[in-house]
Amino acid sequence: MPPVRMVKTNGINLAVYEAGSGPAVVLLHGFPGLAFSWRHQIPALAAAGYRVIVPDLRGYGLSDTPKDVESYDIAHLTGDIVGLLDALDVKKAVFVGHDWGGLLAWQMPLFHEVRVAGVISANTPFIPHWMLWLHPDLVNPALPEGKTFVADPNVDPIVQMREIYSSEMYVLKFLNGKTADTVMNRDPRGTVRGSMRKDLITSAEWGKLPPAVAHMEYYGQPLPAKLPGRDVLNAGELEFYVEHFERTGFTPAINWYRNLSRNWKAGLDVDQTIRVPSMMISAAHDVVLRPSMTNGMDAYVNDLEKHVIADCWHWTPEEKPQEFTQLVTSWLERRFPS
Repeated sequence: MPPVRMVKTNGINLAVYEAGSGPAVVLLHGFPGLAFSWRHQIPALAAAGYRVIVPDLRGYGLSDTPKDVESYDIAHLTGDIVGLLDALDVKKAVFVGHDWGGLLAWQMPLFHEVRVAGVISANTPFIPHWMLWLHPDLVNPALPEGKTFVADPNVDPIVQMREIYSSEMYVLKFLNGKTADTVMNRDPRGTVRGSMRKDLITSAEWGKLPPAVAHMEYYGQPLPAKLPGRDVLNAGELEFYVEHFERTGFTPAINWYRNLSRNWKAGLDVDQTIRVPSMMISAAHDVVLRPSMTNGMDAYVNDLEKHVIADCWHWTPEEKPQEFTQLVTSWLERRFPS
């Protein structure tokens, strides 16, 4: 990782790692991630002729962790990024996001299009109006036999999710008090190891599991005696994550989820068309952010290129760094040559 420096933006301090020169590329990590999640991409993109800017996002790592939940809504999150560009004298950037970072990357051209050159999302498809967890590919397996459901973008997604999923579904569990926070904060090592897995069952095998599995009861649950699959992180990488989450806990990161209703409301009157060049990189075996969920994205994303990385689960930039970085670099060199 490059040296870290603190950058004042939008009333807080963000820890920022920067390398290279040329067109600006901002890397936005997911949950539970850090700027460190992009350690494989930073040197490669810098070597390819890009100015790589990588923050620990609000609530993570060495960045500030405001206490109130509302400080983690989409206005604050996108405002942080705009302020970061201002502080670094960057007019426009390509935003590369994974997981929640992908959600944030897609929101940037909706609220601040003038600052966005392009968007690359790893795993996270663009689904308008925060209806991601209400996509038919996730909802249908969780429905009782014979029942149908069609998401309504004019209705709060959380209200609709409560109609479909059990209260232990990870997003809803995050909204139901602090039980998940308590479990996760008690064991940061177990939380990181338990979530960052690869070489699990395939998405096809997942589809044959009992219907209860479709309720996505992941975080805040007791860990099994033997974790499935294999670790994404080696021992040293795990220590880096653990050290940071022992300091911050997971509550600030979970607070991003606690603003989904507020985010939905903020975007109700916002045109959901993405008008900047974009690339979608899916992972073949991600069972939540499924490649099939990118079908139909072209209706909202005017200029879209799509790829699927084989034998990959959820943690794409870290699981398959070579394949992922090659796709990103190739697209950047074609669309925004250095």
